[in-house]
Amino acid sequence: METKPIHKFPKATLEQLLSGISFFKAVRQQDPKQFDLLVQASRVVSYQPGEVVVQKGELSNWLYFLLKGKLAVYVDQPQQSDLVNYVTPGEVFGDLAQLVGQPRTATIIADQSAKESTVLALDINVFGPLNAVSPVSRETKLIYYRNMAHNLRWKLEVYRSQHLQHELANKHRQIKLYHGPKDSFEELQSLFDQSKALAILLIEWNKEFGALSSEALQQHN
Repeated sequence: METKPIHKFPKATLEQLLSGISFFKAVRQQDPKQFDLLVQASRVVSYQPGEVVVQKGELSNWLYFLLKGKLAVYVDQPQQSDLVNYVTPGEVFGDLAQLVGQPRTATIIADQSAKESTVLALDINVFGPLNAVSPVSRETKLIYYRNMAHNLRWKLEVYRSQHLQHELANKHRQIKLYHGPKDSFEELQSLFDQSKALAILLIEWNKEFGALSSEALQQHN
């Protein structure tokens, strides 16, 4: 594992690395200063094949985005459990544990098929309380939670399409969408509540069937 300080990266290089991550891309387009703030609260970490990126059971304030390479997800330790999924570039991980305030639910390692895997780790503490507007603005938080709620609903729809008769199949559709004033704190609170409820449901699905495969997600994209 090698941690690379953000200040050692030229700005153009960082922007290129983060261009494949929808959250960072949207923040940069809306407010370059907020983009810079998030980058400064991050670190870039490179992993060699077989190195542990996330350990099941740990508590952490880091939210992760895979920039390059490939990561393997295991229910427990690689030698003691089955491979359940892969993380591919552009994907966020570690988000479910952050949303529900639980320890990590899986062990993630750098896959043997990639020479090197590079991750951006964002210190989620920079967001501060949900109602705070500094240093991270409400607009930036809205981008994050809109993206989060959308992605979680999409993954749950994929599960539903594969298991229409399951008791969990329609539960996410019972979590109400927001219909009030746009860009308000009320919208942000609703998106946060939606995301947390959806994350709890997704964790239930994952426990029963294992994480959704990349192939399944691509087929329903």
